[in-house]
Amino acid sequence: MSLIADYGLVLLLLACLFGFFMAWGVGANDVANAMGTSVGSRALTIKQAILIAMVFEFAGAYLAGGEVTETIKSGIVDASMITPDLMVLGMMSALLAAGTWLLIASTRGWPVSTTHSIVGAVIGFAAVGVSMDAVHWAGVGPIVASWVISPLLSGIVAFGLFVSVQRLIIDTDEPFLNAKRFVPLYMFATGFMVSIMTLTKGLKHIGLSLSSTEGFFLAAGVGVLVMLLGIALLSRIKIDVEADKDFHYASVEKVFAVLMIFTACSMAFAHGSNDVANAVGPLAAIVEVIRSGGEAVGAKAPVPSWVLLLGAVGIVIGLATYGYKVIATIGKEITELTPSRGFAAELATATTVVGASAIGLPVSTTHTLVGAVLGVGLARGIGALNLGVIGKIFVSWLITLPVGAALAIVFFYILRGIFL
Repeated sequence: MSLIADYGLVLLLLACLFGFFMAWGVGANDVANAMGTSVGSRALTIKQAILIAMVFEFAGAYLAGGEVTETIKSGIVDASMITPDLMVLGMMSALLAAGTWLLIASTRGWPVSTTHSIVGAVIGFAAVGVSMDAVHWAGVGPIVASWVISPLLSGIVAFGLFVSVQRLIIDTDEPFLNAKRFVPLYMFATGFMVSIMTLTKGLKHIGLSLSSTEGFFLAAGVGVLVMLLGIALLSRIKIDVEADKDFHYASVEKVFAVLMIFTACSMAFAHGSNDVANAVGPLAAIVEVIRSGGEAVGAKAPVPSWVLLLGAVGIVIGLATYGYKVIATIGKEITELTPSRGFAAELATATTVVGASAIGLPVSTTHTLVGAVLGVGLARGIGALNLGVIGKIFVSWLITLPVGAALAIVFFYILRGIFL
């Protein structure tokens, strides 16, 4: 216990700094994923997207992100084998390692998984710093499987959605009138899917527990409200004959641009409520161990509200300062996006995350959204995809977990050398 007794305050301050750094990385890399399709389709400017994300990511992270976080992320490590000293140093090294990898990936414009970054880092410090037996290796399998499953599922859903848009609206005699007729139904689906994701995964953490039935009907109500608001906004959009001369579907895309505003706000809130845990989970574990003087190395650690606030602020600053790099990759470099294509990608992402959560499948928002963008591109033919960019993204996914682990091992030995 001497480490915590002697250096408790120093360790706490360093842990907060590393947690903020990790939250910054989540903002710079992961939040940009949620906004990339809106910017790439030109439904929103980068400034508008960052403003929306700052408000809704912060609200989601602070209001609905306070889940009781597992001290050892995702049940990957056996807590009973770790001393309080090693727990604090290990979690600090995991935060620093994941934050460093996210910084590297963000400077390159690579959309990588923050979840896999932190999981890889935790595996690294536990396997080398404690013992190989301290890692629940069976828990690593589903993570590796999700690299394939989540982009595949969302790609299929996005492909289907965009094909439905083509059949019902684009490839018809009156695309503008059909857009006004069918887009409200897509708005209902968007409101419903994203609110059910938030209601089932988010609000129970602020003391509001809803049954599945209550969540379903409340989400349906939100969907109807979104649809009615959308209809009111759509009534102002008139057919633009001049714009249609340059691009036949210009007026139709204006209708979908309204829809994209809803999907951008919803995705940002849902993302904030779900992914802030990547930054504050390990920090909450450190705070709990230090606060209890080394006694609490249990399975659960409540997240103090100030830790959540630190994570929420870090996410917002990360997006505002460096998010534009990954926004450009997702929104402009994989395939050419328009509002109708961007909407299909965002709704497919929300649908896949909701479905995966319901069956307990670990998925990454990043992988899911990239898969959805690929699905939309494929609906237009393989020639619509930038295969070079896609190749770089896949390589960055494959190396995320081992790089996170390697960096955590390095930082763990440095911290152990300094403090022990």
